[in-house]
Amino acid sequence: MSGAPQAAAPPNDPPAGELEYVGFWLRVLAFLIDSAWVLPIILLLGLLYESAPSPLVDQLLKDPASVSAEALAAELAPSPADFVVTYIVPAVLIVFFWLRRSATPGKMVIHARIVDAKTGVTPSTRQLVVRYLGYFVSTIPLLLGLMWVGWDRRKQGWHDKLAGTVVVRPKLRPSATVVFSREASR
Repeated sequence: MSGAPQAAAPPNDPPAGELEYVGFWLRVLAFLIDSAWVLPIILLLGLLYESAPSPLVDQLLKDPASVSAEALAAELAPSPADFVVTYIVPAVLIVFFWLRRSATPGKMVIHARIVDAKTGVTPSTRQLVVRYLGYFVSTIPLLLGLMWVGWDRRKQGWHDKLAGTVVVRPKLRPSATVVFSREASR
């Protein structure tokens, strides 16, 4: 996608013929594992930036009818810190792992990694950022873009298609062989 040269796959990686696409349920498992380490970080950061409990909470507990809708809405309105903790921190953590390891801890547990869909090499930073932003596109229509992994021949969700990536792992059993464009032309 970018004009910058891309790094080749590490020398100890199996050739494309020994890889398989990672399907829907394994990717759900990886997501659950990732949630188990990201969520506590987000909760801890949320607690750290949160100041003392609001007097509105005490008022709600003592006399809920005395709390105006405007006061409640103002209390529940997200702050800039909420945005940072909820959206920016997870994005930085996930993209950092993708850049360093081509996988999050959840994908590492299942021996999966993200690669460029055409060449099989490590995706560019641009591709990985597009892939992360593509998660929002994939989730908005009732998670259809994520479920697409279950139907797609190459097991690509919409976020993978937008970024030009696939998720692969060493082949454990006979399955569809991974083929990259440069190998197909040989």
